[in-house]
Amino acid sequence: MGLRINNNIAAVNSYRNLAATDKAQNSSLEKLSSGFRINKAADDAAGLVVSEGLRSQVNGLNTAARNAQDGVNLAQTADGALGTVTTILQRMRDLAVQASNTGAADSSARGAAQTELEQLNKEIDRIASTTTFGSTKLLDGTFGERYKGLASASADLGTVVVTGTTSIDGQFKIPSGSEFTYKYTAPGQTAQVDKTVKLSSAEGKTYSTTAAGEKELQADLNRDLQAAGVTATVSRTSGAGAKFTVTYQIEGTEKNAKYEIAAQTGIAGALSDAAGSKVGGTLDKAFQVGAYGTDNDQIKIAIGKMDTSTDGLNTTSINLGTDAKGAISTLDQALNKVSAARSNIGAVQNRFEHAINNLNVSIENITASESAIRDTDMAKEMTKFTKNQILSQAGTSMLAQANSGSQNILSLLRG
Repeated sequence: MGLRINNNIAAVNSYRNLAATDKAQNSSLEKLSSGFRINKAADDAAGLVVSEGLRSQVNGLNTAARNAQDGVNLAQTADGALGTVTTILQRMRDLAVQASNTGAADSSARGAAQTELEQLNKEIDRIASTTTFGSTKLLDGTFGERYKGLASASADLGTVVVTGTTSIDGQFKIPSGSEFTYKYTAPGQTAQVDKTVKLSSAEGKTYSTTAAGEKELQADLNRDLQAAGVTATVSRTSGAGAKFTVTYQIEGTEKNAKYEIAAQTGIAGALSDAAGSKVGGTLDKAFQVGAYGTDNDQIKIAIGKMDTSTDGLNTTSINLGTDAKGAISTLDQALNKVSAARSNIGAVQNRFEHAINNLNVSIENITASESAIRDTDMAKEMTKFTKNQILSQAGTSMLAQANSGSQNILSLLRG
């Protein structure tokens, strides 16, 4: 047996094992106290990457479920208001049927019915203008308007006529009285109507084909168009065919068409499809019900305008028996429209609820997967901790024994 003073190998060995045991014990304490198997990247680098991805997905799905619930609440709000409108329309129809009974209803009775009819019309308009979800109006025609048009003719752009020269230094003048007109189809309707915006900020002004002129024209156009939900983007080309190209967008969604302001005297701009874009389109309001940014992760909904002017109710009269008969037909059409709108809202609400159920199932399953990677198996980790605790106690004892072994050298020195 060799007895050395400078290097006590037994003590060094005992210390090394004790340090390793202490480190393992501290790791177990960290995992047991936090509940996580991975507390830092060094615990499991690959597992950390996978679990963070799953955690992001779960967070996104939780938010999507809340978004879908917002959709349910919004649909219920709109349906509740339309349910009241239906009740009002049914009462109005009863009044029309009563007023058409000329054998018993005299002019005084029809006059009283007409007065009530007018008040009910006002209530429908009030409901249409004040029904909101948060600050978003639902029944005034602005929630999910549908647009068609900007299709093929310069007439769709109204009276914009451009004058100028063909040189790069040419100037372009927007005449007084210029308007931007586009075709619009209301939800549930088939007939297109024109929507017109006066270009009051740009009309009568002259713009040079320079960067400054391009910027000024774009600012002036948008000053008027943005109030109608239309955005204009202006670009310019130079040379003999100098021109401005104005690309219009509806509500910032689709590049529906472009309008080229060519530098030729008295020539109206030509309308054509923008590259890679669609002519027309819908502006349904979108609810994000998925964890990603694809169209498949959205549910869209549009609610039409539900005031009395849309269906001609505001001009309905039942003062005469013949008027009352016509009013019955008008009210039937209005009831059918409201019922169709409620049916669409109900169908979308059911879709929202199914989406919520699916999201909750996905959240449960993905959370289980993330937990299997990230969370501590408490029973397994407690077994490791108990083992390391015993090893720590034994290691401490053995280190003391190794240190005391060097004391035997003193007996040799005493001789």
